[in-house]
Amino acid sequence: MSRHSNYDKFPYIAVSDTSADCVLGWPEIGRHLAGGIPSGRFVVGVDVYPGAFEAEIQKALAEGLRPAKVLLVADLLKPAREVDRMLAGVLGDDPVFGLMNNIGLEDFFDFARLQQARQEVAEWKDGLLLVLGTGATLVAPQPDLLIYADMARWEIQLRQRRNQVANLGTDNFQDPASRKYKRAFFVDWRAADRHKRTLLEKIDFFLDTNSNTPKLVKASVVRAALKQAVTRPFRLVPYFDPGPWGGHWMEEVCDLPHDVPNHAWCFDCVPEENSLLLGFGEVRIELPGSDLTFSHPREFLGDTIYSRFGAEFPIRFDFLDTMGGGNLSLQVHPRTEYIRRLFGMHYTQDESYYMLDAGPDGSVYLGLKTGVDRDAMIRELRAAQNGGPAFDAEKYVNKFPARKHDHFLIPAGTIHCSGRNSMVLEISATPYIFTFKLWDWGRLGLNGLPRPIHLDHGIANIAWERDTPWVEKSLINRVQPVAEGPGWREERTGLHELEFIETRRRWFTSVTPYHTRGTVNVLNLVEGREATVESPTGKFAPFVVHYAETFVVPAAVGDYTIRPSGEAEGTTCATVQAFVRDEKPPSA
Repeated sequence: MSRHSNYDKFPYIAVSDTSADCVLGWPEIGRHLAGGIPSGRFVVGVDVYPGAFEAEIQKALAEGLRPAKVLLVADLLKPAREVDRMLAGVLGDDPVFGLMNNIGLEDFFDFARLQQARQEVAEWKDGLLLVLGTGATLVAPQPDLLIYADMARWEIQLRQRRNQVANLGTDNFQDPASRKYKRAFFVDWRAADRHKRTLLEKIDFFLDTNSNTPKLVKASVVRAALKQAVTRPFRLVPYFDPGPWGGHWMEEVCDLPHDVPNHAWCFDCVPEENSLLLGFGEVRIELPGSDLTFSHPREFLGDTIYSRFGAEFPIRFDFLDTMGGGNLSLQVHPRTEYIRRLFGMHYTQDESYYMLDAGPDGSVYLGLKTGVDRDAMIRELRAAQNGGPAFDAEKYVNKFPARKHDHFLIPAGTIHCSGRNSMVLEISATPYIFTFKLWDWGRLGLNGLPRPIHLDHGIANIAWERDTPWVEKSLINRVQPVAEGPGWREERTGLHELEFIETRRRWFTSVTPYHTRGTVNVLNLVEGREATVESPTGKFAPFVVHYAETFVVPAAVGDYTIRPSGEAEGTTCATVQAFVRDEKPPSA
């Protein structure tokens, strides 16, 4: 372990100091459930999030419960070829992008088989009937006992890469992980999340099979924990991934193993992507962070965000590490009208780069040079993509030096990328994967294949008027003092009229006051070894954060304070805080 790192890779919310509420291991889970099942007619529904190992769950519960019959939901689905035809218009031929849609779990079922199975459940007379699989409650709408096998999004992705799971309604185990991810992103996870939201108040037990040791916990306990979570600051579980341009800063600062070539990304904030760990003594229960968003959207997000975005978390913090690595791909994000019209998303990925660190040659590519020849640039991009000469990015794109604590704004439509030897805290809106790569410096992905380039999409979205003077005036280090008090000062560092996320930086040597303004806050400790978040009225227990850790403060918290603590006492600390502005942004 690095002696310099105090970064917590497995943060959790302490629910109780005992594991009495948790049942560990299949034998104990079977005995626990069997002990509550009376004789006579009894229906157990086990609804499963796509990506869980259904065969393992079936085998374990069949051995533990000894049901009179097991009804497998997968047997009621349409043939894979029909599912593929149903999804063709949504998924298309692009290797990355599809269309957002309203396809539901019920659309995967053969209607006649589903009706027959429902009739069988309704007419079940005696003994234990086990209904198991994704969409079990569509077959048995009112089971006597409902178990939900939830899954962490990151664990599903790892299983896809290991060819351990297929997509819903098909057997594409051997497909490339990128193809399985795309299908899950646009179809499986959307349908499953909509279905799960209808069940959250009905579930009797949550089943956690993310690790080798399955865990069962009463849903009432989980619901109480989620209700408590929105009254206090917390962290989601970060995950790290290598990339073709990845660096090595996070390996030291975040204490990561050297078991991959590099670490390019860290995702450390988004409930739709990250997990939430609930602590029961020494036991941890892992749930998707989205369960919190779905369960308490108003308390978590605030009324303004909920009315505007629904139960969706709109702010994303992640790390982009090129320290000792290479440039990111030269890219652009879609304008609002474009992403809405072509992909069905109602907002786009405005973002900014906050520099956590940078080498002497650290840089950011941002905006176009003044007077560029648009046609020549497009011609050279196409030639490079078709195997011709490498694209000379610096001929057309501004390259600015980047230093620690610099902040670069990147409204959608602005051509950009981080250069090598830069450590970026990326603060963005959350439309996930909609990035149009224009040039990838002629390199291959970690799989040895070229990464997808989307020139036509990218060219259609470049804001050609955003040239050198405009970028220098509008997008770089727009620091504006806001307020100050004893031992602290607050300043805006990222605010552009085209972006709905406002960022504030606080420098502080003592207690500094914050307020959520009735909207969820996302923060990162960008300077200082340690700080403590506290409630002025004692509403929540003191919460300790460390350097580079991202944490979330739910809207319902209201007032809170942050002060240097531990090794940071007597030093200057700083946070970057992001929140959604009250006013709606203009169309871009």
